[in-house]
Order: sequence, then structure tokens, then C-alpha cells
Amino acid sequence: MYAVIFRAEIAELDSRYAEMAARLRDLAISKYGCTEFTSCAEEGREIAISYWDSEAQIREWKQNVDHLIAQGEGKRKWYTSYSVEVVKMVRSYRSGRG
Repeated sequence: MYAVIFRAEIAELDSRYAEMAARLRDLAISKYGCTEFTSCAEEGREIAISYWDSEAQIREWKQNVDHLIAQGEGKRKWYTSYSVEVVKMVRSYRSGRG
């Protein structure tokens, strides 16, 4: 299992961003094998974590045309800076009901 951690300093998130983010999340899950996608934005920062079964899925997702367009918009308009980390999960556990 792999996780992709995206962190960004927000410049401006507009309605196009919200539409694009929702569409890309659905596409990553339905077509590219993303198993979970969580994001949060507050105080001018955003963090998104997605989970994948393989590095190959992540590479394919990175080259998706719509994702490339969103990356360009992010660089030009939505973010002042960002970082991406791809990590291999060593251990995972949970507590609580559900």
C-alpha cells in the first residue's frame, strides 16, 4: 500500500477548483485504483492524502490528461507552493468502532 501526500499553500481556490477537485477525486477512485482520498483546507493551507495499491497506479494517475490540466492550474492560480510525497506504508492500524 502506498500513500500520496499533497501539501500546498493556497493562493486562491475558486469554483472551478471545487468542480475539478470533485471530478478528479471520482476519476482517481473509479479508473485508477485509488482506494481512499481525503483532503482538508484551512488557514491558507491544504493537505490531501490518497491511498493506492501500487506505484504503477500512481504513475498512471499522474499522467492523466485532466490531472495534468489541474496541475497546471494549480501552479498558475490555486497555489503559491506545493509538495508531493509518495510513501510506502509499513504499518496501518485503527482504533474504535466502525
